[in-house]
Amino acid sequence: MAVFLLLLIVSFLSCHPIQSTQESHSHVHIVYLGHNDGLNASLTASFHLQLLSRVFTKPDEARDAILYSYSYGFSGFAAMLNATQAAKLSEAEEVISIFRSRMLELHTTRSWDFMGLSLHIQNEQSAGMQLKYGDDIIVGILDTGVWPESQSFRDDGHLGDIPSSWRGTCVEGEKFDPATACNRKLIGARYYLAGFESEVGPLNTTGGAEYRSPRDRVGHGTHTASTAVGAVSPNASYVGGLGRGIARGGAPLLGFASGTARGMAPKARVAVYKVCWFKDLTGRCSDADILAAFDDALRDGVHVISASLGSTPPLMPLFMTSTEIGAFHAMQLGVPAVFSAGNDGPDASMVQNVSPWVITVAASTIDRRFPTVITLGNNVSLVGESFNVNDAKMRLVESGSVFADGSCSFDQLTNGSRAAASGKIVLCFYTTTASSGVAALAVYAAGGAGLIFAETISRRSTQDNFLPTVHVDLRQGTRILDYIRGSSRPPTVHFSPSRTLVGKSPAPAVAYFSSRGPSSISPYILKPDVTAPGVNILAAWPPMSSPTVIPLDKRSVMWNFDSGTSMSCPHVSGIVAVVRAVHPTWSPAAIKSALMTTAYMYDDTSDVMLAGGTLKAADAFDVGAGHVDPLRALDPGLVYDVGARGHVLFLCSLGYTRYQIRQMVLPSPSLDTSCAGAGAAPEYDLNYPAIVLPRLNATVTVKRTVTNVGPRRDAVYHAAVVSPHGARAAVWPPTLAFSPYHDTASYYVTVTPAKLSRGRYDFGEIVWSDGYHRVRTPLVVRVTTMPDTGIAVAVAAARAMDTRTATELQDS
Repeated sequence: MAVFLLLLIVSFLSCHPIQSTQESHSHVHIVYLGHNDGLNASLTASFHLQLLSRVFTKPDEARDAILYSYSYGFSGFAAMLNATQAAKLSEAEEVISIFRSRMLELHTTRSWDFMGLSLHIQNEQSAGMQLKYGDDIIVGILDTGVWPESQSFRDDGHLGDIPSSWRGTCVEGEKFDPATACNRKLIGARYYLAGFESEVGPLNTTGGAEYRSPRDRVGHGTHTASTAVGAVSPNASYVGGLGRGIARGGAPLLGFASGTARGMAPKARVAVYKVCWFKDLTGRCSDADILAAFDDALRDGVHVISASLGSTPPLMPLFMTSTEIGAFHAMQLGVPAVFSAGNDGPDASMVQNVSPWVITVAASTIDRRFPTVITLGNNVSLVGESFNVNDAKMRLVESGSVFADGSCSFDQLTNGSRAAASGKIVLCFYTTTASSGVAALAVYAAGGAGLIFAETISRRSTQDNFLPTVHVDLRQGTRILDYIRGSSRPPTVHFSPSRTLVGKSPAPAVAYFSSRGPSSISPYILKPDVTAPGVNILAAWPPMSSPTVIPLDKRSVMWNFDSGTSMSCPHVSGIVAVVRAVHPTWSPAAIKSALMTTAYMYDDTSDVMLAGGTLKAADAFDVGAGHVDPLRALDPGLVYDVGARGHVLFLCSLGYTRYQIRQMVLPSPSLDTSCAGAGAAPEYDLNYPAIVLPRLNATVTVKRTVTNVGPRRDAVYHAAVVSPHGARAAVWPPTLAFSPYHDTASYYVTVTPAKLSRGRYDFGEIVWSDGYHRVRTPLVVRVTTMPDTGIAVAVAAARAMDTRTATELQDS
């Protein structure tokens, strides 16, 4: 049994792509060619085959090698190539990039109320905005599919006809009949397997291990889709620790976090694109399949794309992953793309999905806990957290009695482990080799009846580990350990039933697992962009998948808790859908700006937000611009927009040639695709809602342009500047005046080093306000060289730009 569970947990925690060391073997490669130049699908596919034939001796070989031809949102293809063929093909002038397809990883009843979005509208001003709730917006979810029978996707007669702009379809597959699965809520469903099976091998569908269809086997896709756009569903709760969830008489058994579940945009429609597959207890998503889903989603007519997936940040240029390419062309077609930041925190520079045209979301907590009183045999009571324990009193032992070195890991089980743990509660402490999930299964393998798991406050979180588990902090764990070792009688512990507690703990705080910036690829672009709820989020779940997805877990639930940036991502996707419904003409850049400039950096006690895993105040690399504020995002006052020319100049700064840029940016008669006058233009010149200067060694002046989208067309905004420590920042002009005939204005930020930071980043901000709106822009610098001339350099630079700016700086 122990050996079986050891293999089980190793495979459960392993999520690495399968790669061969033999470069002579063929692997899936992505060949990216830019936009499709207006060609229809047939002509584009013909061109792709012609290009691919250059590296094969026979046309049939090229035809057999190609897996996908991307022909709508962008041009490119996926094909089986060896290293020699890929290298030769990369020399073709038409090819912008070619890269090996990788396997990407998968990364609510309370969260909307926590963010101020009650179902009961509080005032007329917000009523007109909220009542849309994403009406007729189509959100495309790239994930593990969907469980169509869930309450979150029912068509209850409150939705009108499917939008006429929809061009997608609902495809048939294993245990997925379009006639019954799709409706006016779930309007589209597709699945993609060519890339996955070419790398991993045939999909295992034996005994329901997976479904060769859009049906969700693992639960991840159902959970994210429900969070973003799920229908209003009363009496939702988690009953994983309480049985199967049906009380006597057929009434719902209300468990933990009970309430009304809904997505941010319950009136929006959902289209699912199954690109991630369940194999060896892990979710894997092929670049080739993801790009195919992007291409179809853009052809189908989605308005928002949500993808809770990513890969470890590579040290390579942009446009070398499916997510960056797909999102770039989605942006050009007016479709915002929202991605998760990754779960590799709290180490720095591990943030994923860092391209400036996507919205990257970190994860943070909400104000809901699940306190569980545990009473020791000496009558000392402590409060931990759990949502899978019932009233019980049992013997208590420490981990050292069960595991050879006390680490609660499988390889430390001994011949005497079962006798020591059988029927008892085991106290374990967090180690790098034994998380609470590993510890719970190791204790189960030893015959233990339950687990008390101690970890630092910053890492502490609640999760269902199949085995009844109560989470405590290190101080509490130490007290329990002292009791076990000092008791003259056999130590015991009594678990009281867990309960749900709301509004009694400061929130939000950054989740310790949430991936942090700065970006390892483009450090001038702030990543993540924002943070949103991502810890213990309750959402829809397939009843055929247990709460833990472990085979030995036979429980069935309709709603399940999950944590990760995978959960925070669909929160923002739903918000984007609502913003899109209210402001249908806004570009993806304007929508992102609205989210970022209205975000906040404090918790519900009006104190600074904490960064979990570090016990420090959160900064811009933890949360981006801050925690999203849905209502304020609907009326941000000013937005930073980016036109096609802005992206051309950004691509110039990355070193792309004019030919490549013309292939990447959608053509327009008036668009200048040259890099003339921009050869030395830095990446920070992109009109982004944040300013990051990672190598400040001299005075720098940055330009930003804002557009007035507020109700007052004659608004006047005044600037307030908080300089980062070790630098001086000044803004010119200090006042921006708008009129019905002039809704855009530019300003300049001059930043001068004042003190060496010795590699440390420092944080400031620029805030524009008209007395009602507060438009906040993070300012992040790292001083690398201290100039001799100090502020005089700033004055000289400002004088060259504008004499009024020089006067402003001298006055400061």
